[in-house]
Amino acid sequence: MLTRLATLALGLTVATGSAFAQAVPTLFKIVSAKDDVVIGLTGTDLDGLAKRLVAEGQVTAWQYAVHKGANGDLEQAPLRRVAIMRQESLRIEPFSSPLKVLPLPP
Repeated sequence: MLTRLATLALGLTVATGSAFAQAVPTLFKIVSAKDDVVIGLTGTDLDGLAKRLVAEGQVTAWQYAVHKGANGDLEQAPLRRVAIMRQESLRIEPFSSPLKVLPLPP
């Protein structure tokens, strides 16, 4: 009985860990007249982001920036929440980074 409970508990732990694994976001560079910002979003592509920005007028996302990880390697990590306004965005382009991209915070 104890072995069966231990196996069940281990199975739940493994299932829970994989079920809540965070997806790595897709990075986009938003270019405006004032500056550029790199943002991360999950579940959308360039066309979806553009359509959402036009339809809603603004999109809230996580700004990404380069920082040093615990092991000293450079990583793309979420910095802060930002709002992207349709009127201020001149261009949206996919952003690829040779660095490891960290998942979005919960």
